[in-house]
Amino acid sequence: MRITRMLAIAALTFGSVAGAQQGPGHHKKVETQADLQKEAKLSMADARAMALRTVPNSKIEAGEIEREGGKLIYSFDMKVAGKSGIDEVNIDAISGKLVSNKHESPAAERAEAKADAKAAKAAKAKP
Repeated sequence: MRITRMLAIAALTFGSVAGAQQGPGHHKKVETQADLQKEAKLSMADARAMALRTVPNSKIEAGEIEREGGKLIYSFDMKVAGKSGIDEVNIDAISGKLVSNKHESPAAERAEAKADAKAAKAAKAKP
């Protein structure tokens, strides 16, 4: 029992070190917001201002920088008073161009949040 537990701890330790490396056969390194921000040519403040211009009379409920589809983007969830759902605005963090602006109904928003939570749980469970 004790040896099994020690092996499990060693496997977890090795797995987390190996997972931090990049390259063939290795897990991708988890990039933090700060890591991604260092790569961006556009500041978060400028991206926020652009998002607010893109969806007039809105308020930013959430915003982050992320890598999606191979692109480094700022993603903002925008709420317009009196309108159900949210508008999701994505801005290229390198070029500063608008990538997308789409409206999500409350049901689509819940489905996306559920899928994101499931993906995060699966990523956390991988060694």
